[in-house]
Amino acid sequence: MGDDQQDAAGKPGVNAAAAVHLNPVGTVRSRGDRKIIELRPELAPALEGLTGFSHVWVLFWFHENDRPEQRATLKVHPRRNPANPLTGVFATRAPVRPNLIGLTCCPIVGVRENVLEVEGLDAHEGSPVLDLKPYIPRSDARPEARTPEWVKKEERW
Repeated sequence: MGDDQQDAAGKPGVNAAAAVHLNPVGTVRSRGDRKIIELRPELAPALEGLTGFSHVWVLFWFHENDRPEQRATLKVHPRRNPANPLTGVFATRAPVRPNLIGLTCCPIVGVRENVLEVEGLDAHEGSPVLDLKPYIPRSDARPEARTPEWVKKEERW
């Protein structure tokens, strides 16, 4: 199926995904233990209402790993611990992966104009922020979720 072909249901083929383009909404800046996310000024209205939430999901780009060899890494020892089994990157939170998208749930410290201040964000200075989504316990918490043994053995990440 070529880039412009459709599957039997009339949906774009797999290669249509190659046309995806992302425009970062902002950039990570460091401020001590905290990070600030500086949004593009025209996006400031998109932060309205976020102060009603305690946490936010931050999707960002691991820009410091954007090299062909990092994108080609398909298996890692989770948390860089050789005692953990060699595991496919889609079963880990490793920063090396085919698409270098990071995801962190962060407590919100404050919102002012086009700036969101958070704690616990593991993105580096200058990381492009792709999107922000509020943490909604009813949707995001899954008490019935299961994890492999290596996750249970490790200290909190």
